[in-house]
Amino acid sequence: MDEQNKKSKIYTPGQAKLKAENYCVYQERSQQEVRDKLYQWGLHQNEVEDIIAQLITDNFLNEERFAIAYAQGKLRMKGWGKVKIKYHLKGKRVSDPLIKIALNAIDMDEYLEIFDKVIQKKISKDIPQLSLSEKHKLIRQLQNRGFEHELIFQRIRE
Repeated sequence: MDEQNKKSKIYTPGQAKLKAENYCVYQERSQQEVRDKLYQWGLHQNEVEDIIAQLITDNFLNEERFAIAYAQGKLRMKGWGKVKIKYHLKGKRVSDPLIKIALNAIDMDEYLEIFDKVIQKKISKDIPQLSLSEKHKLIRQLQNRGFEHELIFQRIRE
Protein backbone atom coordinates (compact mmCIF):
# COMPACT_ATOMS: atom_id res chain seq x y z
CA MET A 1 0.00 0.00 0.00
CA ASP A 2 1.54 3.34 -0.98
CA GLU A 3 1.76 6.34 1.36
CA GLN A 4 -1.23 8.16 -0.17
CA ASN A 5 -3.63 5.22 0.32
CA LYS A 6 -2.33 4.59 3.83
CA LYS A 7 -3.15 8.15 4.92
CA SER A 8 -6.66 8.17 3.47
CA LYS A 9 -7.75 4.77 4.85
CA ILE A 10 -11.26 4.79 6.27
CA TYR A 11 -11.93 3.04 9.58
CA THR A 12 -15.12 1.81 11.21
CA PRO A 13 -15.98 3.44 14.56
CA GLY A 14 -14.80 0.30 16.41
CA GLN A 15 -11.49 0.21 14.57
CA ALA A 16 -11.03 3.95 15.02
CA LYS A 17 -11.67 3.69 18.78
CA LEU A 18 -8.97 1.02 19.17
CA LYS A 19 -6.58 3.02 17.01
CA ALA A 20 -7.36 6.19 19.02
CA GLU A 21 -6.69 4.34 22.28
CA ASN A 22 -3.27 3.32 20.98
CA TYR A 23 -2.70 6.90 19.77
CA CYS A 24 -3.43 8.20 23.28
CA VAL A 25 -1.36 5.54 25.04
CA TYR A 26 1.73 6.44 23.01
CA GLN A 27 1.80 9.97 24.46
CA GLU A 28 -0.56 12.45 26.09
CA ARG A 29 -2.88 14.06 23.52
CA SER A 30 -5.25 16.98 23.55
CA GLN A 31 -8.88 16.40 22.69
CA GLN A 32 -8.42 18.45 19.53
CA GLU A 33 -5.49 16.32 18.34
CA VAL A 34 -7.56 13.16 18.76
CA ARG A 35 -10.62 14.79 17.19
CA ASP A 36 -8.56 15.84 14.14
CA LYS A 37 -7.11 12.34 13.82
CA LEU A 38 -10.58 10.74 13.99
CA TYR A 39 -11.85 13.05 11.24
CA GLN A 40 -8.76 12.17 9.20
CA TRP A 41 -9.74 8.51 9.54
CA GLY A 42 -13.10 9.24 7.88
CA LEU A 43 -15.46 9.36 10.86
CA HIS A 44 -18.41 11.72 11.14
CA GLN A 45 -19.10 14.23 13.90
CA ASN A 46 -21.45 12.02 15.97
CA GLU A 47 -19.02 9.09 15.85
CA VAL A 48 -16.07 11.33 16.70
CA GLU A 49 -17.78 12.86 19.72
CA ASP A 50 -18.91 9.42 20.95
CA ILE A 51 -15.35 8.09 20.73
CA ILE A 52 -13.95 11.19 22.46
CA ALA A 53 -16.46 10.71 25.29
CA GLN A 54 -15.50 7.03 25.62
CA LEU A 55 -11.78 7.88 25.66
CA ILE A 56 -12.36 10.41 28.44
CA THR A 57 -14.46 7.94 30.43
CA ASP A 58 -11.82 5.22 30.05
CA ASN A 59 -9.12 7.76 31.07
CA PHE A 60 -7.21 7.49 27.79
CA LEU A 61 -7.80 11.19 27.27
CA ASN A 62 -7.40 13.77 30.01
CA GLU A 63 -7.01 17.39 29.00
CA GLU A 64 -5.54 18.50 32.36
CA ARG A 65 -2.97 15.70 32.33
CA PHE A 66 -2.09 16.62 28.74
CA ALA A 67 -1.67 20.33 29.54
CA ILE A 68 0.62 19.66 32.51
CA ALA A 69 2.74 17.12 30.60
CA TYR A 70 2.96 19.46 27.59
CA ALA A 71 4.01 22.46 29.68
CA GLN A 72 6.64 20.55 31.63
CA GLY A 73 7.93 18.82 28.51
CA LYS A 74 8.36 22.02 26.52
CA LEU A 75 10.06 23.71 29.46
CA ARG A 76 12.52 20.86 30.04
CA MET A 77 13.15 19.73 26.48
CA LYS A 78 13.01 22.97 24.51
CA GLY A 79 13.63 25.59 27.19
CA TRP A 80 10.39 27.44 26.46
CA GLY A 81 9.03 30.12 28.77
CA LYS A 82 5.48 30.34 30.08
CA VAL A 83 4.33 32.82 27.42
CA LYS A 84 5.25 30.50 24.54
CA ILE A 85 3.85 27.44 26.32
CA LYS A 86 0.56 29.26 26.91
CA TYR A 87 0.38 30.35 23.27
CA HIS A 88 0.93 26.80 22.01
CA LEU A 89 -1.58 25.29 24.44
CA LYS A 90 -4.16 27.80 23.14
CA GLY A 91 -3.27 26.60 19.64
CA LYS A 92 -4.19 23.09 20.75
CA ARG A 93 -7.52 24.46 22.00
CA VAL A 94 -6.86 23.80 25.67
CA SER A 95 -9.17 25.87 27.90
CA ASP A 96 -7.82 28.88 29.83
CA PRO A 97 -8.45 27.33 33.28
CA LEU A 98 -6.45 24.22 32.29
CA ILE A 99 -3.66 26.37 30.87
CA LYS A 100 -3.52 28.19 34.19
CA ILE A 101 -3.33 24.86 36.07
CA ALA A 102 -0.53 23.65 33.75
CA LEU A 103 1.51 26.83 34.16
CA ASN A 104 1.06 26.76 37.95
CA ALA A 105 2.28 23.14 37.98
CA ILE A 106 5.68 24.31 36.73
CA ASP A 107 8.21 24.36 39.57
CA MET A 108 9.46 27.96 39.83
CA ASP A 109 12.97 26.94 40.94
CA GLU A 110 13.32 24.68 37.91
CA TYR A 111 11.86 27.40 35.68
CA LEU A 112 14.41 29.98 36.88
CA GLU A 113 17.22 27.46 36.56
CA ILE A 114 16.29 26.78 32.92
CA PHE A 115 15.91 30.53 32.33
CA ASP A 116 19.46 31.07 33.61
CA LYS A 117 20.79 28.20 31.48
CA VAL A 118 19.21 29.77 28.38
CA ILE A 119 20.90 33.07 29.22
CA GLN A 120 24.28 31.37 29.69
CA LYS A 121 23.94 29.64 26.30
CA LYS A 122 23.22 32.95 24.59
CA ILE A 123 26.00 35.07 26.07
CA SER A 124 29.65 34.45 26.84
CA LYS A 125 30.12 37.17 29.47
CA ASP A 126 28.18 38.55 32.43
CA ILE A 127 25.10 40.68 31.74
CA PRO A 128 26.61 43.93 33.19
CA GLN A 129 29.49 43.65 30.70
CA LEU A 130 27.16 43.50 27.68
CA SER A 131 26.84 46.46 25.36
CA LEU A 132 23.42 48.00 24.81
CA SER A 133 22.98 46.25 21.46
CA GLU A 134 23.98 42.91 23.01
CA LYS A 135 21.41 43.42 25.76
CA HIS A 136 18.71 44.17 23.17
CA LYS A 137 19.65 41.02 21.27
CA LEU A 138 19.51 38.95 24.48
CA ILE A 139 16.10 40.43 25.37
CA ARG A 140 14.72 39.54 21.92
CA GLN A 141 16.08 35.99 22.15
CA LEU A 142 14.54 35.47 25.59
CA GLN A 143 11.21 36.90 24.43
CA ASN A 144 11.26 34.56 21.42
CA ARG A 145 11.74 31.67 23.85
CA GLY A 146 8.60 32.82 25.64
CA PHE A 147 9.95 34.20 28.89
CA GLU A 148 8.02 36.99 30.59
CA HIS A 149 9.11 40.61 30.10
CA GLU A 150 9.20 41.26 33.86
CA LEU A 151 11.49 38.29 34.46
CA ILE A 152 13.82 39.29 31.62
CA PHE A 153 14.15 42.91 32.69
CA GLN A 154 14.53 41.98 36.36
CA ARG A 155 17.45 39.68 35.44
CA ILE A 156 19.08 42.33 33.23
CA ARG A 157 18.79 45.00 35.96
CA GLU A 158 20.49 42.70 38.48
